[in-house]
Amino acid sequence: MRLLVIEDEKKAGEYLKKGLEESGFTVDVVANGIDGLHQALEEDYDLIVLDVMLPGMDGWEILRRLRMKKDTPVLLLTAIDELEERVRGLELGGDDYLVKPFAFVELLARIRTLLRRGPPRDIEHVHIGDLEIDAVRRRVKRNGQRIDLTPKEFALLQLLARRRGEVLSRTQIASYVWDMNFDSDTNVVEVAIRRLRVKIDDGHDTKLIHTVRGMGYVLDEEHEGA
Repeated sequence: MRLLVIEDEKKAGEYLKKGLEESGFTVDVVANGIDGLHQALEEDYDLIVLDVMLPGMDGWEILRRLRMKKDTPVLLLTAIDELEERVRGLELGGDDYLVKPFAFVELLARIRTLLRRGPPRDIEHVHIGDLEIDAVRRRVKRNGQRIDLTPKEFALLQLLARRRGEVLSRTQIASYVWDMNFDSDTNVVEVAIRRLRVKIDDGHDTKLIHTVRGMGYVLDEEHEGA
């Protein structure tokens, strides 16, 4: 299996590469965030080991951008052992979180556990009821009829579809889709959801985009809290 290690500390990168290759993996190491993101998007890996503190682009930003296009499992490495940081990593789409310094055997065990979960979810083609999303061609159909979306509407729909069944707050949506800190005076999310709902749900008996009062929005064929 092929792994990508994004780690700027030279000795740490060499150590991980040596240990993982001795454990039977093929390993590429990249030492900065910009090259790491490029490599992660252009090549196909079974898993990425991602340091959070990187020159050029930090691990959070790499993870956020990666999740817009790929579901490659990501194990985050960080020196910060705080609940807020761990939650942030998981909310951005990280699959596991390991605090430095760590024992190599624990890293190896976590990698093997993530790989045993099976292949990454297919995010190139998503089907939810009669809704079809083709992420590669950037096309959306419902009941066989093509729906034209703006780039932001597509990004919003893709986010909701990728997190199907999960209630996403306005803050989360604003961060993922608009790359902005949420301003309570801004109704950009509500407006975008309303427009997307018109295109996706109008004219269909089964509504897919649900509002969960006081919490956020969820995409699914049905939702109890909606």
